[in-house]
Amino acid sequence: MKKMTIVVLLILLANGLAIAEDKPVLNGADTARIIVATALVMLMTPAGLALFYGGMTRTKNILNTIGMSFMAYAIASVLWVFFLFSLAFGPDIGGIIGSLDYAFFNNIKVSDLQGSIPKILFATFQMTFAGITLALVSGSIVERVKFSFWLIFGVLWLIFVYAPIAHWVWGGGFIGSIGALDFAGGTVVHINAGVTGLVLALLAGKRRDYGKTAIIPSSIVLTVLGAALLWFGWFGFNAGSQLAADGVAANAFLVTNTSAAVGAITWIIIEWIVAKHPTMLGAASGAIAGLVAITPAAGFVSVSASVIFGILSGIAGFFGVFVLKSKLKYDDSLDAFGVHGLCGILGALLTGIFANPEINSIGKGLLYGNPHQLWVQFLSIIITIVYSGIVTIILFYITKIFVPVRVDDESELKGLDEVEHGERGFNI
Repeated sequence: MKKMTIVVLLILLANGLAIAEDKPVLNGADTARIIVATALVMLMTPAGLALFYGGMTRTKNILNTIGMSFMAYAIASVLWVFFLFSLAFGPDIGGIIGSLDYAFFNNIKVSDLQGSIPKILFATFQMTFAGITLALVSGSIVERVKFSFWLIFGVLWLIFVYAPIAHWVWGGGFIGSIGALDFAGGTVVHINAGVTGLVLALLAGKRRDYGKTAIIPSSIVLTVLGAALLWFGWFGFNAGSQLAADGVAANAFLVTNTSAAVGAITWIIIEWIVAKHPTMLGAASGAIAGLVAITPAAGFVSVSASVIFGILSGIAGFFGVFVLKSKLKYDDSLDAFGVHGLCGILGALLTGIFANPEINSIGKGLLYGNPHQLWVQFLSIIITIVYSGIVTIILFYITKIFVPVRVDDESELKGLDEVEHGERGFNI
Protein backbone atom coordinates (compact mmCIF):
# COMPACT_ATOMS: atom_id res chain seq x y z
CA MET A 1 0.00 0.00 0.00
CA LYS A 2 2.82 2.36 0.89
CA LYS A 3 4.53 1.61 -2.43
CA MET A 4 1.31 2.38 -4.28
CA THR A 5 0.96 5.68 -2.42
CA ILE A 6 4.54 6.64 -3.27
CA VAL A 7 4.00 5.82 -6.95
CA VAL A 8 0.82 7.94 -7.06
CA LEU A 9 2.60 10.83 -5.37
CA LEU A 10 5.49 10.61 -7.83
CA ILE A 11 3.08 10.63 -10.78
CA LEU A 12 1.26 13.66 -9.37
CA LEU A 13 4.59 15.41 -8.77
CA ALA A 14 5.76 14.67 -12.32
CA ASN A 15 2.51 16.01 -13.76
CA GLY A 16 2.81 19.11 -11.62
CA LEU A 17 6.36 19.71 -12.85
CA ALA A 18 5.28 19.24 -16.47
CA ILE A 19 2.49 21.79 -16.01
CA ALA A 20 4.96 24.17 -14.37
CA GLU A 21 7.34 23.76 -17.30
CA ASP A 22 4.57 24.60 -19.77
CA LYS A 23 3.62 27.77 -17.92
CA PRO A 24 5.40 30.88 -19.26
CA VAL A 25 8.07 32.18 -16.92
CA LEU A 26 9.51 35.70 -16.90
CA ASN A 27 13.12 35.77 -18.09
CA GLY A 28 15.10 38.73 -16.83
CA ALA A 29 17.72 38.59 -19.59
CA ASP A 30 15.09 38.47 -22.32
CA THR A 31 13.17 41.31 -20.71
CA ALA A 32 16.25 43.52 -20.42
CA ARG A 33 17.17 42.71 -24.02
CA ILE A 34 13.76 43.78 -25.37
CA ILE A 35 13.68 46.96 -23.27
CA VAL A 36 16.94 47.96 -24.96
CA ALA A 37 15.63 46.85 -28.38
CA THR A 38 12.50 48.97 -27.90
CA ALA A 39 14.60 52.03 -27.11
CA LEU A 40 16.74 51.38 -30.21
CA VAL A 41 13.73 51.16 -32.52
CA MET A 42 12.25 54.30 -30.97
CA LEU A 43 15.50 56.10 -31.79
CA MET A 44 15.08 55.18 -35.45
CA THR A 45 12.04 57.40 -36.10
CA PRO A 46 12.25 60.86 -34.48
CA ALA A 47 16.07 60.83 -34.76
CA GLY A 48 17.43 58.43 -37.39
CA LEU A 49 14.77 58.62 -40.09
CA ALA A 50 14.07 62.29 -39.39
CA LEU A 51 17.72 63.19 -40.05
CA PHE A 52 18.02 60.76 -42.97
CA TYR A 53 15.00 62.26 -44.71
CA GLY A 54 15.62 65.83 -43.54
CA GLY A 55 19.11 65.99 -44.97
CA MET A 56 17.86 64.94 -48.39
CA THR A 57 15.28 67.73 -48.63
CA ARG A 58 15.96 71.35 -49.47
CA THR A 59 16.88 73.79 -46.71
CA LYS A 60 13.50 75.52 -46.90
CA ASN A 61 11.69 72.24 -46.14
CA ILE A 62 13.97 70.45 -43.68
CA LEU A 63 11.95 71.14 -40.52
CA ASN A 64 8.70 70.15 -42.19
CA THR A 65 10.26 66.87 -43.31
CA ILE A 66 11.68 66.15 -39.86
CA GLY A 67 8.34 67.10 -38.33
CA MET A 68 6.47 64.54 -40.43
CA SER A 69 8.61 61.74 -38.96
CA PHE A 70 8.54 63.19 -35.46
CA MET A 71 4.76 63.49 -35.38
CA ALA A 72 4.24 60.12 -37.04
CA TYR A 73 5.87 58.55 -34.00
CA ALA A 74 3.84 60.69 -31.59
CA ILE A 75 0.52 59.86 -33.29
CA ALA A 76 1.29 56.15 -33.46
CA SER A 77 2.28 56.11 -29.78
CA VAL A 78 -1.03 57.57 -28.63
CA LEU A 79 -3.26 55.56 -30.96
CA TRP A 80 -1.38 52.39 -30.05
CA VAL A 81 -2.34 52.80 -26.41
CA PHE A 82 -5.92 53.77 -27.25
CA PHE A 83 -6.82 50.86 -29.53
CA LEU A 84 -4.27 50.10 -32.27
CA PHE A 85 -2.48 47.44 -30.24
CA SER A 86 -5.80 45.75 -29.63
CA LEU A 87 -6.72 45.85 -33.33
CA ALA A 88 -3.32 44.45 -34.32
CA PHE A 89 -2.72 41.92 -31.53
CA GLY A 90 -6.01 41.49 -29.71
CA PRO A 91 -7.99 38.22 -29.80
CA ASP A 92 -8.51 37.31 -33.44
CA ILE A 93 -11.81 37.94 -35.20
CA GLY A 94 -12.09 35.76 -38.29
CA GLY A 95 -8.42 36.10 -39.20
CA ILE A 96 -9.04 39.73 -40.20
CA ILE A 97 -8.67 41.99 -37.16
CA GLY A 98 -8.15 41.89 -33.43
CA SER A 99 -10.96 42.63 -30.99
CA LEU A 100 -11.00 45.68 -28.73
CA ASP A 101 -10.36 43.61 -25.60
CA TYR A 102 -7.00 45.34 -25.11
CA ALA A 103 -8.15 48.92 -25.81
CA PHE A 104 -6.40 51.33 -23.44
CA PHE A 105 -4.40 48.25 -22.39
CA ASN A 106 -7.41 46.85 -20.55
CA ASN A 107 -7.14 43.18 -19.63
CA ILE A 108 -3.34 43.36 -19.73
CA LYS A 109 -1.81 42.95 -16.29
CA VAL A 110 1.74 43.89 -15.46
CA SER A 111 2.30 40.22 -14.65
CA ASP A 112 0.97 38.94 -18.01
CA LEU A 113 3.62 37.42 -20.24
CA GLN A 114 4.22 37.19 -23.98
CA GLY A 115 6.59 34.27 -24.13
CA SER A 116 9.25 35.08 -21.55
CA ILE A 117 8.77 38.88 -21.45
CA PRO A 118 5.99 41.08 -20.04
CA LYS A 119 3.12 41.46 -22.48
CA ILE A 120 3.12 45.20 -21.87
CA LEU A 121 6.74 45.30 -23.06
CA PHE A 122 5.85 43.33 -26.20
CA ALA A 123 3.09 45.88 -26.87
CA THR A 124 5.51 48.78 -26.42
CA PHE A 125 8.06 47.17 -28.72
CA GLN A 126 5.44 46.73 -31.42
CA MET A 127 4.34 50.35 -30.97
CA THR A 128 7.70 51.54 -32.26
CA PHE A 129 7.16 49.56 -35.48
CA ALA A 130 3.88 51.34 -36.15
CA GLY A 131 5.57 54.71 -35.68
CA ILE A 132 8.40 54.13 -38.12
CA THR A 133 6.13 52.56 -40.75
CA LEU A 134 3.98 55.68 -40.97
CA ALA A 135 7.07 57.91 -40.94
CA LEU A 136 8.58 55.99 -43.87
CA VAL A 137 5.54 56.84 -45.99
CA SER A 138 6.24 60.57 -45.64
CA GLY A 139 9.40 60.29 -47.73
CA SER A 140 7.34 59.95 -50.90
CA ILE A 141 5.39 63.19 -50.52
CA VAL A 142 7.58 65.72 -48.72
CA GLU A 143 8.03 69.31 -49.97
CA ARG A 144 4.46 69.73 -51.23
CA VAL A 145 1.85 68.30 -48.85
CA LYS A 146 0.09 70.27 -46.14
CA PHE A 147 1.05 69.25 -42.62
CA SER A 148 -2.61 69.02 -41.59
CA PHE A 149 -3.30 66.59 -44.44
CA TRP A 150 -0.42 64.42 -43.29
CA LEU A 151 -1.64 64.27 -39.70
CA ILE A 152 -5.23 63.37 -40.56
CA PHE A 153 -4.22 60.86 -43.22
CA GLY A 154 -1.71 59.31 -40.80
CA VAL A 155 -4.37 58.67 -38.18
CA LEU A 156 -6.68 56.99 -40.70
CA TRP A 157 -3.86 54.99 -42.29
CA LEU A 158 -2.67 53.53 -38.99
CA ILE A 159 -6.22 52.40 -38.19
CA PHE A 160 -7.30 51.03 -41.56
CA VAL A 161 -4.04 49.88 -43.14
CA TYR A 162 -1.28 49.28 -40.62
CA ALA A 163 -3.30 47.60 -37.87
CA PRO A 164 -5.08 45.10 -40.16
CA ILE A 165 -1.90 44.07 -42.00
CA ALA A 166 0.03 43.74 -38.73
CA HIS A 167 -2.76 41.49 -37.46
CA TRP A 168 -2.83 39.40 -40.63
CA VAL A 169 0.89 38.68 -40.45
CA TRP A 170 1.80 38.77 -36.74
CA GLY A 171 -1.37 38.93 -34.68
CA GLY A 172 -3.02 35.62 -35.54
CA GLY A 173 -4.53 36.64 -38.87
CA PHE A 174 -4.84 34.73 -42.12
CA ILE A 175 -1.46 35.58 -43.69
CA GLY A 176 0.42 34.24 -40.71
CA SER A 177 -1.83 31.19 -40.60
CA ILE A 178 -0.85 30.15 -44.14
CA GLY A 179 2.81 30.17 -43.10
CA ALA A 180 4.14 33.48 -44.44
CA LEU A 181 7.53 34.40 -42.96
CA ASP A 182 8.14 37.99 -41.91
CA PHE A 183 10.59 38.04 -39.03
CA ALA A 184 10.75 41.79 -38.41
CA GLY A 185 8.61 43.65 -40.92
CA GLY A 186 9.52 43.19 -44.58
CA THR A 187 5.83 42.94 -45.43
CA VAL A 188 4.17 44.74 -42.52
CA VAL A 189 6.59 47.67 -42.51
CA HIS A 190 8.52 48.11 -45.74
CA ILE A 191 6.27 46.80 -48.52
CA ASN A 192 3.30 48.39 -46.81
CA ALA A 193 4.99 51.79 -46.43
CA GLY A 194 6.60 51.71 -49.88
CA VAL A 195 3.35 50.96 -51.71
CA THR A 196 1.45 53.57 -49.71
CA GLY A 197 4.14 56.14 -50.46
CA LEU A 198 4.04 55.41 -54.18
CA VAL A 199 0.26 55.70 -54.31
CA LEU A 200 0.32 58.99 -52.41
CA ALA A 201 3.06 60.37 -54.67
CA LEU A 202 1.01 59.58 -57.75
CA LEU A 203 -2.19 61.03 -56.29
CA ALA A 204 -0.58 64.18 -54.87
CA GLY A 205 1.33 64.91 -58.06
CA LYS A 206 4.85 66.11 -58.65
CA ARG A 207 6.57 69.00 -56.94
CA ARG A 208 6.14 72.17 -59.03
CA ASP A 209 9.80 72.33 -60.04
CA TYR A 210 10.46 68.60 -60.24
CA GLY A 211 12.47 67.85 -63.35
CA LYS A 212 12.81 71.55 -64.15
CA THR A 213 15.43 72.72 -61.66
CA ALA A 214 18.10 70.99 -59.62
CA ILE A 215 16.79 69.86 -56.22
CA ILE A 216 19.80 70.10 -53.90
CA PRO A 217 19.75 68.27 -50.55
CA SER A 218 20.19 70.53 -47.53
CA SER A 219 22.82 68.36 -45.83
CA ILE A 220 24.28 65.02 -46.90
CA VAL A 221 26.06 65.06 -43.54
CA LEU A 222 22.71 64.86 -41.73
CA THR A 223 21.55 62.11 -44.09
CA VAL A 224 24.63 59.96 -43.46
CA LEU A 225 24.30 60.55 -39.71
CA GLY A 226 20.64 59.57 -39.93
CA ALA A 227 21.55 56.42 -41.87
CA ALA A 228 24.10 55.50 -39.18
CA LEU A 229 21.45 55.93 -36.47
CA LEU A 230 19.03 53.81 -38.50
CA TRP A 231 21.68 51.11 -38.93
CA PHE A 232 22.31 51.17 -35.17
CA GLY A 233 18.60 51.09 -34.32
CA TRP A 234 17.99 48.26 -36.77
CA PHE A 235 19.74 45.87 -34.40
CA GLY A 236 16.82 46.43 -32.06
CA PHE A 237 14.39 46.16 -34.98
CA ASN A 238 15.64 42.80 -36.24
CA ALA A 239 17.44 41.08 -33.37
CA GLY A 240 14.77 42.28 -30.94
CA SER A 241 12.04 40.61 -32.97
CA GLN A 242 13.14 37.25 -31.61
CA LEU A 243 11.82 38.50 -28.23
CA ALA A 244 14.62 36.64 -26.48
CA ALA A 245 18.34 36.78 -25.80
CA ASP A 246 19.35 33.65 -27.68
CA GLY A 247 21.20 32.31 -30.71
CA VAL A 248 18.51 33.30 -33.23
CA ALA A 249 18.69 36.89 -31.97
CA ALA A 250 22.48 36.83 -32.24
CA ASN A 251 22.24 35.51 -35.79
CA ALA A 252 19.70 38.19 -36.66
CA PHE A 253 22.14 40.82 -35.36
CA LEU A 254 24.98 39.45 -37.50
CA VAL A 255 23.06 39.02 -40.76
CA THR A 256 21.51 42.48 -40.35
CA ASN A 257 24.93 44.10 -40.14
CA THR A 258 26.34 42.03 -43.00
CA SER A 259 23.50 42.76 -45.42
CA ALA A 260 23.70 46.49 -44.66
CA ALA A 261 27.45 46.62 -45.21
CA VAL A 262 27.28 44.64 -48.46
CA GLY A 263 24.38 46.80 -49.66
CA ALA A 264 26.42 49.98 -49.11
CA ILE A 265 29.45 48.54 -50.93
CA THR A 266 27.33 47.26 -53.82
CA TRP A 267 25.61 50.61 -54.33
CA ILE A 268 28.82 52.64 -54.49
CA ILE A 269 30.43 50.10 -56.85
CA ILE A 270 27.50 50.58 -59.21
CA GLU A 271 27.86 54.35 -58.88
CA TRP A 272 31.57 54.10 -59.59
CA ILE A 273 30.84 52.18 -62.79
CA VAL A 274 27.86 54.27 -63.95
CA ALA A 275 28.66 57.79 -62.70
CA LYS A 276 32.44 57.44 -62.29
CA HIS A 277 32.40 58.43 -58.62
CA PRO A 278 30.99 56.99 -55.36
CA THR A 279 28.74 59.22 -53.27
CA MET A 280 28.08 59.14 -49.55
CA LEU A 281 24.37 59.50 -50.29
CA GLY A 282 24.70 56.33 -52.35
CA ALA A 283 26.56 54.53 -49.55
CA ALA A 284 23.87 55.53 -47.04
CA SER A 285 21.09 54.49 -49.43
CA GLY A 286 22.76 51.15 -50.12
CA ALA A 287 23.05 50.41 -46.40
CA ILE A 288 19.36 51.15 -45.91
CA ALA A 289 18.49 48.95 -48.90
CA GLY A 290 20.45 46.09 -47.35
CA LEU A 291 18.75 46.60 -44.00
CA VAL A 292 15.29 46.60 -45.60
CA ALA A 293 15.90 43.41 -47.57
CA ILE A 294 17.22 41.40 -44.63
CA THR A 295 14.40 42.49 -42.28
CA PRO A 296 11.88 39.72 -43.14
CA ALA A 297 14.65 37.11 -43.17
CA ALA A 298 16.88 38.09 -40.24
CA GLY A 299 15.77 35.26 -37.97
CA PHE A 300 15.69 32.63 -40.71
CA VAL A 301 18.83 32.86 -42.88
CA SER A 302 22.56 32.27 -42.53
CA VAL A 303 25.28 34.89 -42.76
CA SER A 304 26.36 33.58 -46.17
CA ALA A 305 22.82 34.13 -47.47
CA SER A 306 22.84 37.67 -46.05
CA VAL A 307 25.69 38.54 -48.42
CA ILE A 308 23.39 37.68 -51.31
CA PHE A 309 20.64 39.79 -49.74
CA GLY A 310 23.05 42.73 -49.55
CA ILE A 311 24.24 42.45 -53.14
CA LEU A 312 20.77 42.09 -54.64
CA SER A 313 19.29 44.86 -52.49
CA GLY A 314 22.04 47.27 -53.56
CA ILE A 315 21.20 46.50 -57.18
CA ALA A 316 17.42 46.67 -56.64
CA GLY A 317 17.61 49.92 -54.71
CA PHE A 318 19.80 51.60 -57.30
CA PHE A 319 17.45 50.39 -60.03
CA GLY A 320 14.40 51.74 -58.20
CA VAL A 321 15.94 55.16 -57.57
CA PHE A 322 17.70 55.83 -60.86
CA VAL A 323 15.99 53.66 -63.47
CA LEU A 324 12.40 52.86 -62.53
CA LYS A 325 11.51 56.33 -61.28
CA SER A 326 13.12 57.93 -64.32
CA LYS A 327 11.29 55.66 -66.76
CA LEU A 328 7.88 56.00 -65.13
CA LYS A 329 8.38 59.71 -64.29
CA TYR A 330 6.74 59.75 -60.85
CA ASP A 331 7.94 61.99 -58.01
CA ASP A 332 8.71 59.74 -55.04
CA SER A 333 10.61 62.54 -53.28
CA LEU A 334 12.94 60.48 -51.07
CA ASP A 335 12.47 57.10 -52.74
CA ALA A 336 10.34 55.36 -50.14
CA PHE A 337 9.10 52.98 -52.81
CA GLY A 338 12.40 52.66 -54.68
CA VAL A 339 14.24 51.55 -51.53
CA HIS A 340 11.69 50.30 -49.01
CA GLY A 341 9.02 49.00 -51.37
CA LEU A 342 11.25 47.23 -53.88
CA CYS A 343 13.80 45.94 -51.38
CA GLY A 344 11.00 44.83 -49.06
CA ILE A 345 9.51 42.78 -51.90
CA LEU A 346 12.95 41.40 -52.75
CA GLY A 347 13.63 40.44 -49.14
CA ALA A 348 10.28 38.72 -48.70
CA LEU A 349 10.85 36.61 -51.82
CA LEU A 350 14.44 35.76 -50.88
CA THR A 351 13.21 34.65 -47.46
CA GLY A 352 11.10 32.05 -49.25
CA ILE A 353 14.25 30.78 -50.95
CA PHE A 354 16.92 30.98 -48.23
CA ALA A 355 15.01 30.31 -44.98
CA ASN A 356 17.22 27.74 -43.25
CA PRO A 357 15.68 25.34 -40.71
CA GLU A 358 19.10 24.96 -39.06
CA ILE A 359 18.91 28.65 -38.12
CA ASN A 360 15.26 28.58 -37.11
CA SER A 361 13.03 25.52 -37.27
CA ILE A 362 10.05 27.74 -38.08
CA GLY A 363 11.39 28.63 -41.54
CA LYS A 364 12.21 26.29 -44.42
CA GLY A 365 12.68 27.74 -47.87
CA LEU A 366 13.04 26.54 -51.45
CA LEU A 367 16.74 25.66 -51.12
CA TYR A 368 15.93 23.38 -48.20
CA GLY A 369 13.22 21.37 -49.91
CA ASN A 370 10.14 23.55 -49.45
CA PRO A 371 9.24 25.33 -52.73
CA HIS A 372 5.76 26.03 -51.33
CA GLN A 373 7.28 28.67 -49.05
CA LEU A 374 8.19 30.83 -52.03
CA TRP A 375 4.58 30.71 -53.23
CA VAL A 376 3.32 31.69 -49.76
CA GLN A 377 5.75 34.62 -49.68
CA PHE A 378 4.60 35.76 -53.13
CA LEU A 379 0.96 35.53 -52.09
CA SER A 380 1.55 37.58 -48.94
CA ILE A 381 3.30 40.28 -51.02
CA ILE A 382 0.42 40.52 -53.51
CA ILE A 383 -2.20 40.70 -50.76
CA THR A 384 -0.28 43.47 -48.99
CA ILE A 385 0.26 45.49 -52.17
CA VAL A 386 -3.37 45.27 -53.26
CA TYR A 387 -4.87 46.05 -49.86
CA SER A 388 -2.42 48.81 -48.97
CA GLY A 389 -2.78 50.44 -52.39
CA ILE A 390 -6.57 50.35 -52.60
CA VAL A 391 -7.23 51.51 -49.04
CA THR A 392 -4.63 54.28 -49.37
CA ILE A 393 -6.52 55.63 -52.39
CA ILE A 394 -9.78 55.61 -50.42
CA LEU A 395 -8.20 57.31 -47.40
CA PHE A 396 -6.56 59.93 -49.61
CA TYR A 397 -9.90 61.07 -50.98
CA ILE A 398 -11.59 60.91 -47.58
CA THR A 399 -8.88 63.11 -46.06
CA LYS A 400 -9.10 65.46 -49.03
CA ILE A 401 -12.72 66.22 -48.08
CA PHE A 402 -11.55 67.83 -44.84
CA VAL A 403 -8.26 69.51 -45.78
CA PRO A 404 -6.46 70.36 -49.04
CA VAL A 405 -3.71 67.93 -50.00
CA ARG A 406 -1.11 70.41 -51.20
CA VAL A 407 0.15 73.83 -50.29
CA ASP A 408 -0.35 76.48 -52.98
CA ASP A 409 2.33 77.33 -55.54
CA GLU A 410 3.58 80.38 -53.67
CA SER A 411 3.94 78.46 -50.41
CA GLU A 412 5.78 75.63 -52.14
CA LEU A 413 8.18 78.13 -53.66
CA LYS A 414 8.75 79.87 -50.32
CA GLY A 415 9.21 76.64 -48.40
CA LEU A 416 7.07 74.66 -46.01
CA ASP A 417 9.16 75.45 -42.93
CA GLU A 418 8.09 79.10 -42.88
CA VAL A 419 4.61 78.64 -44.36
CA GLU A 420 3.49 75.63 -42.34
CA HIS A 421 5.48 76.13 -39.12
CA GLY A 422 6.68 79.74 -38.99
CA GLU A 423 10.25 78.51 -38.47
CA ARG A 424 13.50 77.97 -40.31
CA GLY A 425 15.74 74.95 -40.10
CA PHE A 426 18.86 77.07 -40.57
CA ASN A 427 18.78 80.74 -39.51
CA ILE A 428 21.55 81.89 -41.82
